[in-house]
Amino acid sequence: MKALKKFLGIKHPIIQSPMAGVQRSALAIAVSNAGGLGSLPCAMLSPAELHSELTSLRAGTDKPVNLNFFCHTPPEPDAQREAAWRDLLAPYYDEFAIPQPQYPPSGSTRAPFSREAADLLQEFRPAVVSFHFGLPSTDLVARVKAMGSLVLSTATTVEEAIWLEKHGADAIIAQGLEAGGHRGIFLSNDLLDLTSQMGTFALLPQIVRAVRVPVIAAGGIANARGVAAALALGASAVQIGTAFLLCSEVFTTPIHRSALKSEAARHTAITNLFTGRPARGIVNRIMKERGPISAAVPAFPLAGAALGPLRTKAESLGDGGFSPLWCGQNASGCAELPAAEVVRKLAAGASAPR
Repeated sequence: MKALKKFLGIKHPIIQSPMAGVQRSALAIAVSNAGGLGSLPCAMLSPAELHSELTSLRAGTDKPVNLNFFCHTPPEPDAQREAAWRDLLAPYYDEFAIPQPQYPPSGSTRAPFSREAADLLQEFRPAVVSFHFGLPSTDLVARVKAMGSLVLSTATTVEEAIWLEKHGADAIIAQGLEAGGHRGIFLSNDLLDLTSQMGTFALLPQIVRAVRVPVIAAGGIANARGVAAALALGASAVQIGTAFLLCSEVFTTPIHRSALKSEAARHTAITNLFTGRPARGIVNRIMKERGPISAAVPAFPLAGAALGPLRTKAESLGDGGFSPLWCGQNASGCAELPAAEVVRKLAAGASAPR
């Protein structure tokens, strides 16, 4: 653990999970200044937005920060699959009396890591760059490392962890089945087959035994005791997202906040309805009636184009039935506290006897 903290340049072995759609630089700055590793989700930012956020990070902290990117291959629109998806959603458009959006979609809001992104990072030379859905091309990994950045990536199976180590990851995030948001699956050709996915405390020790690089535990860790348990099982650090969702530094919607504070947060499921890839969120109307997993959903990230107008209309009525209410299986750590206080509470687990 001491080696990884020194490796990452942080005081506490606490990494804030990058959470696209609910946070930008403010949360990352607060966590890093509190001694953890703050993370900025970059996949949904335009080049201009990314530059602006990186400038804010530089102004807000001199501590290490993690920049997170996706590594998916953008799909070609599939008219037949899109038509099947829109047929499933048609009754809801009728119910809300709104028109379906144009097809094909005008553009994705989620972009994979690219040469253009690497060019932009060159000016800032981040301490840590992490990836979801594998790693970018060998030349891009080499470029990131040449900046002096450490490379992290997510594994949901032992096989993925071994692959990541072989292809240049400096540390591996072991993402258990409990984790909220998108699964980091990347070696499977069938994203809807989740039989290979394990819980954090089953996956973690197996990955620790299989690789030589440090392993970071993620999924279902919500308090100091969870941190201590992960470290006892061989994790060098933990990555936590759900516990930060009610912090003042995030812009979680009122509907999402209300769900997180309610008994509904006890019932989560993995669904592909919102983006086309498996992700864990609080079960809501669309998940109950059209999923949570459906083969009709377009490939990631095209699913959101048809679902977006329904979400917008429903949310305008105070209804979260069509919203991605991302949440891990353990929301018990969610509290309306400053992020620095959440880090302090979690870090207590790092000094607990083991």
